[in-house]
Amino acid sequence: MDIINKLAEEFKLREEQVKNTVALIDDGKTIPFIARYRKELTGALDDQVLRELYDRLTYLRNLDGRKEEVRSSIEQQGKLTEEITAALEKAVTLVEVEDIYRPYKQKRKTRASIARQRGLEPLALFLQLQNANADPEREAAKFVDAEKEIPDAESALQGAMDIIAENISDDAGIRKKIRGLYLREGMVESKASDPEAETVYRNYYEYSEPVSKIAGHRVLAIDRGEKENALKVSVSVDEQKCFDIAQCGIIKGSGRCTEYVKAAAEDSCKRLIMPSVEREIRAELTEKAAEGAIKVFSSNLRQLLLQPPIKNSVTLGLDPAYRTGCKIAVVDSLGKVLETTVIYPTPPQKKIAEAKTKLKALIKKHSVTTIAIGNGTASRESEAFIAELIGEIDQKVSYMVVSEAGASVYSASKLAAEEFPDYDVSLRSAVSIARRLQDPLAELVKIDPKAIGVGQYQHDMPKARMNEALSGVVEDCVNSVGVDLNTASFSLLSYVSGINGTVAKNIVAYREENGAFNDRRQLLKVPKLGKKAFELCAGFLRVRDGKNPLDNTAVHPESYDAAKALLTECGYSMDEIGSGALQELSKSVSSMGRKNLSEKLGIGVPTMNDIIGELEKPGRDPRDELPPPLLRSGDVMEIGDLTPGMELMGTVRNVIDFGAFVDIGVHEDGLVHISQICDKYIKHPLEAVKVGQVVKVRVLDVDVKRKRISLTMKL
Repeated sequence: MDIINKLAEEFKLREEQVKNTVALIDDGKTIPFIARYRKELTGALDDQVLRELYDRLTYLRNLDGRKEEVRSSIEQQGKLTEEITAALEKAVTLVEVEDIYRPYKQKRKTRASIARQRGLEPLALFLQLQNANADPEREAAKFVDAEKEIPDAESALQGAMDIIAENISDDAGIRKKIRGLYLREGMVESKASDPEAETVYRNYYEYSEPVSKIAGHRVLAIDRGEKENALKVSVSVDEQKCFDIAQCGIIKGSGRCTEYVKAAAEDSCKRLIMPSVEREIRAELTEKAAEGAIKVFSSNLRQLLLQPPIKNSVTLGLDPAYRTGCKIAVVDSLGKVLETTVIYPTPPQKKIAEAKTKLKALIKKHSVTTIAIGNGTASRESEAFIAELIGEIDQKVSYMVVSEAGASVYSASKLAAEEFPDYDVSLRSAVSIARRLQDPLAELVKIDPKAIGVGQYQHDMPKARMNEALSGVVEDCVNSVGVDLNTASFSLLSYVSGINGTVAKNIVAYREENGAFNDRRQLLKVPKLGKKAFELCAGFLRVRDGKNPLDNTAVHPESYDAAKALLTECGYSMDEIGSGALQELSKSVSSMGRKNLSEKLGIGVPTMNDIIGELEKPGRDPRDELPPPLLRSGDVMEIGDLTPGMELMGTVRNVIDFGAFVDIGVHEDGLVHISQICDKYIKHPLEAVKVGQVVKVRVLDVDVKRKRISLTMKL
């Protein structure tokens, strides 16, 4: 297979682009590095396209490898023909390759293999000739042999039919046609295991939908219901159409032999092909649904990680609880813990006055400007308490309810114990909640992405694929923002291009032993960080107030000479980087002609444009250009306060296949169904909304008993 050509065709790219990208991947370059620093070679493909291309490249290479294994195995058996070779070359999926290999595969003990051992293959061939005048019972009598456990002609005929059935089942062409029938006309059906049982799967107790149309989230719901023994699931299709496919080209006439072959074909369908194809279809639907769910999760995670940080803010984190009290942690603008305590404003203690006194003193002492409240148990009461408190103080303080998803996982982790050995688990949670509001990316990288809770059915996904996809998202986000070499945690550093966990720990150890880095090239003194790792990581690590102002930009060290030459050509000096004097650099370059200047500097136009952007805004954070999060300071509402028609501002908390959940300031998130997101038709909510987006919504319906809120964005 010409993999380069196939990838270019599938992704609608030039062959040169694909060839260069594959060469970079094979050379061990990371996706973030390729996306940022090899734009000339790739045609400026972004990290998401590069990851999709990488996944497809891996699949096609595995397909090629499997084809070669199958071809070699059949050849060793002395059964390789030109037809088999051609069929293997044409196969475009692993399923097709396995179908071709099926007749030549070492099989476990089957009814057909037992019949062959008993010498019944000649009888099977006799039946398949379908001689109209032949007497199959008389022929079968010749094979009766008590020692071979063939007591009578009927047993002999049954064995011969088993052989014919397996031969039909092993026919790749027949299986392909029946699989096609399932894909076109098959119906996914689910029934209740116990119709009287009250479960969350009631919608699927008597349910059917075409294989070709069923949505991914419904596939995953049905799968989970089946796993929990609440549902019985099957894929049905017209049996007669399967029989017709199996018999086509095999039935050659009429007579007693033909009747036996027909019966064998039906048996082959019902006992072998249909159950097997049904399993394949179910697996295919699940795989496709899982891939779709992982994409949604990845998109949500990306948006969550890239939420704008609240900079230069002293933040108070509040981890709500009832009996054990609310844990409090105050952190400075860099996330350093200043003070911790516990208050008891919630039932059963309800020491509201004492709690207010404590918090007012903390807010005044540390000049707290924002409060982050976890959204877990007792958050409703805690939010009401904080809103009341804010109304009683002179300082300008805002609050936001922050998702606690994964906070308990982090708090109980080895990493948290190393970071805060003197704090108990709940105080670590309060610190994490505060830091999530300050800098979501820096804090959330410490948590297993699956635990962050911005997907659907994430615990049902294939673990390896899920981890690979989500780790890729975190890696892309960390590298697109850049990392401060002198303040970054081990967790954050381990996601930087070219740096693994061991090297990340070595960087932190080197920093603690030798003090702050003042030059990127110092990285080469870090144990196990060689020249190749330096090439991959240097551009993503920032050194603020170092020897070289370019170290605080995303300009790669390999382009420092080009950057200096660019400044000289435009009449600027290195000393002016960061002074605000380079705001007109882009205009100066345009007046000189970008292509001419890039050729003079010996770099491509995309690289030159990136350098210009970094020189104009050194140390810039791409998240600063996004709308800020919605902070609150007013009265708290409860679900009972909502009425249809009410318009509110809210924050999108999660996007799933059938809609988006929006935090509107009450404890329960409201659902905006996909049909209520916008006036035009959209295939998926992600086309119109994203996690973290601040949106205006109108209340459609409120079900206080079931705690459900229906919203619309169609105002």
